[in-house]
Amino acid sequence: MTRYFFLALLLAVGPANAAPVSYTLPDETAAFKPGPNLDVVQNNCTACHSADYIKTQPQGPKFKKDFWQAEVTKMIKVYGAPIEDADVGKIVDYLAATY
Repeated sequence: MTRYFFLALLLAVGPANAAPVSYTLPDETAAFKPGPNLDVVQNNCTACHSADYIKTQPQGPKFKKDFWQAEVTKMIKVYGAPIEDADVGKIVDYLAATY
């Protein structure tokens, strides 16, 4: 019985002592490069990550359309990104042309 009393007391008093947690995020250090369909990328991609994330992806001639198509597909299928079918090609085209 004492164990249940202690648990009930802890549950009743615990939330009263809890304080909100506040975080200060660092400033953005990168911005999306200008290009066609930039607005589509900003509307879809920035919900989960910043331009910094895209800049860390492999770059170069072999990391173009096929690479970005696979990345966007992964964001949708693995991570559940709510990207509409009509936007997928626009995002891939922007990333392949710009990065």
